[in-house]
Amino acid sequence: MAADPGAGGALAQFLLLFAPLFIIWYFLVILPQQRNRRKTQQMLANLKTGDRVLTSGGIYGMITGFRGDIVQMQIANQVKVDVARSAITAVQPEGEGQPAQEKGSKAKK
Repeated sequence: MAADPGAGGALAQFLLLFAPLFIIWYFLVILPQQRNRRKTQQMLANLKTGDRVLTSGGIYGMITGFRGDIVQMQIANQVKVDVARSAITAVQPEGEGQPAQEKGSKAKK
């Protein structure tokens, strides 16, 4: 049995159609995701004691210590919780992300 000579042409047409689509997909979806993942990994690697952070659950707190991949956070006076390092989504700039109680007490002083 001989192979159909037109089958090679169909494959070439298929590749000519989908190669540009894959390239566009790569630059619009895959590359930005890789950049975000690298940025997040760098942020998590640079965490230090005293940083004010936001968790994926929406909890603001201040880092008080580390134990491997566990971060101890103070979320209120005398209240400390352990969270996974991967649950931290953002480091807050100074003065942002403070609970209303702390902001109000600073204004009264």
